[in-house]
Amino acid sequence: MSGQIPQKLIKRINELAHKKKTVGLSKSEQAEQKSLRETYLALFRKSFRSDVEMMRVFNKAGQEVTPEKVRKIQKQKGLRDD
Repeated sequence: MSGQIPQKLIKRINELAHKKKTVGLSKSEQAEQKSLRETYLALFRKSFRSDVEMMRVFNKAGQEVTPEKVRKIQKQKGLRDD
């Protein structure tokens, strides 16, 4: 997941979080922090959705039990032939 989220973004979020705990943030820094967090969450959700859509689930007997909703999405994206 973190492969799609730039390390610069994470680093800056952490810098602002540390500064908020120690000396506080200015109005512009609070706005920047909010914007960075929204960007991070959007990228995280996109990556997580992709991971789930690529997943295939099998039971102990080796039978595929991938949820129908996920199968449908996989078929729409051309990831499945069945």
